[in-house]
Amino acid sequence: MNKPESTEATDRNHIWHPYSAMHSDAPVFAVESAHGVRLKLADGRELIDGMSSWWCVIHGYNHPVMNAALEGQIHKVSHLMFGGLTHTPAVELTRQLIDITPASLSSVFYSDSGSVAVEVAMKMAIQYWHAKGHAQRQRFISLRCGYHGDTFGAMSVCDPDTGMHSLFSDVLPKNIFIEQPRCRFGEPCTDHDIAPLAQALDKHAEHTAAVILEPIVQGAGGMWFYSAEYLQRARELCDRFDVLLILDEIATGFGRTGKLFACEHAGIAPDIMCIGKALTGGYLTLAATLTSKAVSDAIDQGEPGVFMHGPTFMANPLACTAALTSIRLLLKSPWQENIYRIERGLNNGLAPCRESGQVQEVRVLGAIGVVEMKQAVDMKSIMRAFVEAGVWVRPFGKLVYLMPPFIISDDDLARLTDAVVKVVKNQ
Repeated sequence: MNKPESTEATDRNHIWHPYSAMHSDAPVFAVESAHGVRLKLADGRELIDGMSSWWCVIHGYNHPVMNAALEGQIHKVSHLMFGGLTHTPAVELTRQLIDITPASLSSVFYSDSGSVAVEVAMKMAIQYWHAKGHAQRQRFISLRCGYHGDTFGAMSVCDPDTGMHSLFSDVLPKNIFIEQPRCRFGEPCTDHDIAPLAQALDKHAEHTAAVILEPIVQGAGGMWFYSAEYLQRARELCDRFDVLLILDEIATGFGRTGKLFACEHAGIAPDIMCIGKALTGGYLTLAATLTSKAVSDAIDQGEPGVFMHGPTFMANPLACTAALTSIRLLLKSPWQENIYRIERGLNNGLAPCRESGQVQEVRVLGAIGVVEMKQAVDMKSIMRAFVEAGVWVRPFGKLVYLMPPFIISDDDLARLTDAVVKVVKNQ
């Protein structure tokens, strides 16, 4: 009988991690438990989590209210096919989402992940125009340096050149890309800033199903914060050219930017909205695509008279319970005060990074702090340096960034930013 492999060996030899190679020597750290904002490693070390596990765990880990809600639901029904059946967690979650999202959004479709929520949004837009007698409207206009997910439809609206999906460019649908807005958050949007979108719509509206944008924050494409006025003018242009507007709120939804949804900074509503990530407080995978009655009615009244999508785990009762509980926790908390507190802590704590000759820029919005380096970081060495400093921070490319849980204390936030300053200084 062969001797069993160690946990580390099995992981290294048989498991693919996100954007990694098999048998890679990149560091992977085994987590034994997590509580609050701390991850306890198998070797006993504790790390302050600066990433909210890719922006999801807004209430921290092992939250007693979340745990109790899920334990209660698992004794009722843990999974139920959503074809022909429904359940209270899905119904109550739907009511809650309709209540907190822009008033024009009244129809909700549940899926398993953010990427699929974007796929669903794109299919909705195409099926809407097909139902309206404009089947030629199948293309999308998107921003360069944008990111919308890893599945094929979502990849087709991610940055086509510098993005992580350029390998697949020959097999992806050919969509239309315009320059990212360079007007920063808090600045006005000029005619020059909006001109690329206006020109693209003027030229391509007849064949365009929708414009798709990450509102205010371009996330994994570069952590860029742009003007709310740009969103306002984008909404006006979509109305003028009779093109749908899809807003991808997967990373920005549920308070991260200081508003419940980032589109609120601009005071606009999309025709279709995608949400995910923090939706369940990081407990289970769930996403949703919301749309207006005009879009859902058109799809219902067209051929084939149904929306053509239906995941196996759609509206899973446990996931819906987690989402409903997480939203209620958020709304009952002083979440805006926490976001502004974190924003101040990030601004103050990351400010010394500006003195480093290796740093291009430091920018902060809400509970997002970004240190943009002049050169791409060495992931292997910088990850080890952060762990040795007692924090969990996972940079990418030139970006060292923080998105901590909303419950992080001022002391832990200061320790987190101090670690970033020290590690960045040694790069």
